[in-house]
Amino acid sequence: MERNLIITISRQYGSGGRIIGKKLAEQLEIPFYDNELINLAAEKTGLSKECFKDAESVSTSNLLLSLSTLTPTVDTYGLPLNEKIFLVQSQVIKEVADQGSCVIVGRSADYVLSENPNCINVFIYADLEDRVKRAVELYGLDAKNAKNAVIKTDKKRAGYYNYFTGRKWGRLENYDLAINTSKITLDDVVEILKLYVEKR
Repeated sequence: MERNLIITISRQYGSGGRIIGKKLAEQLEIPFYDNELINLAAEKTGLSKECFKDAESVSTSNLLLSLSTLTPTVDTYGLPLNEKIFLVQSQVIKEVADQGSCVIVGRSADYVLSENPNCINVFIYADLEDRVKRAVELYGLDAKNAKNAVIKTDKKRAGYYNYFTGRKWGRLENYDLAINTSKITLDDVVEILKLYVEKR
């Protein structure tokens, strides 16, 4: 890829967003960041990977946290742990975006990079029954409890996003594209995104 473009993918649980992001990155031959961000953030802080892994799924209430204080060396002294984690993750996201084209899944990256003109923000969603089916077949969720798990995970993701960004998770205005994977295959979504990137 000649131009520097960052594609962020926000997704409902079970919609296939992570799979789409990974395939897109492979086909564009650019770095893919999901759990990789966790590793980088853990290295930066010395905190355990589990702290960062659980961060996006932690329920929170409404609090707007400005990212304007972020610097190459984030000072998080005195902040609650969840806010430290968000700030460090945000710094890592900005750093990888500065390095060149990449695909970033989750972690409120669309918000963190909202001032980056090279950013394409995508939201992947699907009908609940399709998400439950995918969660059982691909993620190994127990069929009996899968529906509740899918709904609960999305509520936590929304709470996390809304808490730290002051925006509403899944709201169309936050994204350049929103695609329903119940209507089209994941491979076709990748092709659509490749075309969008090409035309951008």
